[in-house]
Amino acid sequence: MLNKKRLGAGLAILASAVLVTGCDGLGDGWDRLTGWMGDSDREVDITAMSAEELADHLVLETDSYRFEQEAQEGGTARDRMTQDGIQAACSFEGAPDSDTAGEVIAMARESYQEPPGGPRLGNWRRGAELARSGFGYRLGHNNDDHSQREVGGNCYACHQMDPSEELYGTLGPSLAGYGSTRGSDSAVVNYVHQVVSNPHQYFPCTIMPRFGRNNFLDEEQIAHIMAYLLDPDSPVNQ
Repeated sequence: MLNKKRLGAGLAILASAVLVTGCDGLGDGWDRLTGWMGDSDREVDITAMSAEELADHLVLETDSYRFEQEAQEGGTARDRMTQDGIQAACSFEGAPDSDTAGEVIAMARESYQEPPGGPRLGNWRRGAELARSGFGYRLGHNNDDHSQREVGGNCYACHQMDPSEELYGTLGPSLAGYGSTRGSDSAVVNYVHQVVSNPHQYFPCTIMPRFGRNNFLDEEQIAHIMAYLLDPDSPVNQ
């Protein structure tokens, strides 16, 4: 499920492109648009819409998307488009004010579930594989086949981890040497689990996915990624 405001920025580009297609009037461009939407029975004046309004119309009010398609993490495509409390509270641009931040943190902590027996570390080698893998959940005609390949965390899209890794994103802070500087006692393990499961507990309105809360990763996978981050033998800590 996505933050509507942040999704809207990307959809606005799509909507703008569609408007350009029909900018010479409601002739050929309109025919192409309604043919693609499959909604030619109902007249809609798209020229009266803003780019964001048109994006919402295309996604939510036409038959362009198969909303009843089953999502691989559970639920349907329509469920992905329905905001939960945190997403609704975080639908704005910029940083949250103090009231919003407190509300989001409270919701995140209320929904957090500690695994039976408490968080634990798994196998850092398996964690390295999961951290590098971006294999995930796609909707459409070419779904990911999870019977053939395991879902990954795609951690390197945002973080540096292994100092010898040359390719990594910078949306999140560097995690190189994380375990070597913080250790791996129970307090650290508990904290890392809370952040991976639902990072809004400490970073309200973050763009980091809620891997545990949204069932993107199971507890065993989270344990492996935590080991990759904290185990002193992991290359992250060399």
